[in-house]
Amino acid sequence: MARADKQAAVAEIAESFSESAGAVLTEYRGLTVKELQDLRRSLGANANYAVVKNTLAKLAANEAGIEGFDDLLTGPTAIAFIKGDVVEAAKGLRDFAKANPALVIKGGVLDGALLDAKEIAKLADLESREVLLGKLAGAMLASLSQAVYLLNAPLAQAARLAGALEAKAQEDPSILAGGAGTPAAAEEAPVAEEAAADETTEAPAEESTEAAADEAAEPTDA
Repeated sequence: MARADKQAAVAEIAESFSESAGAVLTEYRGLTVKELQDLRRSLGANANYAVVKNTLAKLAANEAGIEGFDDLLTGPTAIAFIKGDVVEAAKGLRDFAKANPALVIKGGVLDGALLDAKEIAKLADLESREVLLGKLAGAMLASLSQAVYLLNAPLAQAARLAGALEAKAQEDPSILAGGAGTPAAAEEAPVAEEAAADETTEAPAEESTEAAADEAAEPTDA
């Protein structure tokens, strides 16, 4: 490989390391071309599965600031550069390796930290980002629904009162005028009636007093 081509290849791999959320190193010895194509299709847009030369990958890893990668770069190497959900890509690689034992997961890197094969397997056992977000959203909605339920009771009562007032106002607009008009007259009527009732109640008492005075003034028989 010419020096310029080598530098370009190293720069491309280093860029893939830098732009990826994670990378998984695999050994593909024994896989056919068709199986490699199937693996790429199974990963979809979530990861770019590329066959690399170990010497170039070592240089690219150093250029990207990744250390301790040398021990993983042995034998025929292909790297899955993951740009989407790391957990989902790890699951895809794990499932493909189960169906095709020729694919060997050697380790990888996630957020600059090296992972061995066992840690990649544990990563694949985690729930995907979409599932975790769904559970988080469900928990948040449950909390919000409880809060809305607590706040909704007094609001519902206020809404019912407002509705009743509006309906009453449609029947008699003077209600919204501060008690003017018919309602005011209606309020004055009971007052007048109470005053008349008071006079009626007091009258017998006065008559009784006058009658007692007359009786006291009349002469008694000796």
